[in-house]
Amino acid sequence: MHLLVADPRSPAHPVALFGRTAAKLERALYQDARSRGVLHVAVCVGGATTLGVLAQRIPGRAARTVMTAVATWAVLGGTTLAREGASMAAALEHGDLGRARARLPHLCGRDPSRLEAGELARATVESLAENTSDAVVAPLFWGAVAGVPGLLAYRAINTLDAMIGHRSPRYERFGWAAARLDDAANYLPARLTGLLVVLTGPDPRGALAALRRDGHRHPSPNAGRCEAAFAGALGVTLGGTNVYEGRAEHRPTMGDGPEPDVKDIRRAVRLTRTVSVAAAATTVLAAWALSRGPGRHRR
Repeated sequence: MHLLVADPRSPAHPVALFGRTAAKLERALYQDARSRGVLHVAVCVGGATTLGVLAQRIPGRAARTVMTAVATWAVLGGTTLAREGASMAAALEHGDLGRARARLPHLCGRDPSRLEAGELARATVESLAENTSDAVVAPLFWGAVAGVPGLLAYRAINTLDAMIGHRSPRYERFGWAAARLDDAANYLPARLTGLLVVLTGPDPRGALAALRRDGHRHPSPNAGRCEAAFAGALGVTLGGTNVYEGRAEHRPTMGDGPEPDVKDIRRAVRLTRTVSVAAAATTVLAAWALSRGPGRHRR
């Protein structure tokens, strides 16, 4: 989640433009109340969905195909995710803790200031696991289900969650709707991500065992499925104590084996790329199958 808000390097990137617009609207609407948060989410997600509906109604098949390609490019973050993981691995391989700590906020929201190499490695692997779903599988899933409106609506939902869906005095109530809607939007994609890790990862049995045993133990209804599957596939243990804005969270462990080290980041990056390719292939096959379905050639 954090990745796509922090990442777009150009201020003209669609996600960056959406983020700035959502922030301006927040300043206008903010009150410490769930009702205002619901209104904020409704306007932001509704606007993104409407834009998607209009884009999908552009005359001409070629124009609609181009629009779908542009929307898909705008909402997917798999390349950036792998690049951030590789950058973290490189920093830790060179023993540069300062650079590694500076990179971590591009992947997740935990406080990196006191994290050592092993803790940074664990944070990176956990973030790669969760963001494989958020940045790749989920947008592809919703694009397959609902076309361009699904792509844009999902990215709006996920971006709002990253911006205001976390627990803090300011967002405890105002961000409630964003967090709950993101949980709902990611429910199926997170479980699909876990399944793809089982099918394509280096240890299918280990991934399946950890997914079934540990996937529900995470405080998030979705992130645990991704992290448990990654833990089992890589033969490591994820979970433990994380610090967010000075607040410590103690999470159950998932998987068997040692805690991740630097070499496991490279392995997690490879798994992220493999799952991303599998998700894209699955989406293409599903679209082809639907196009060949009953009634397509009736006159």
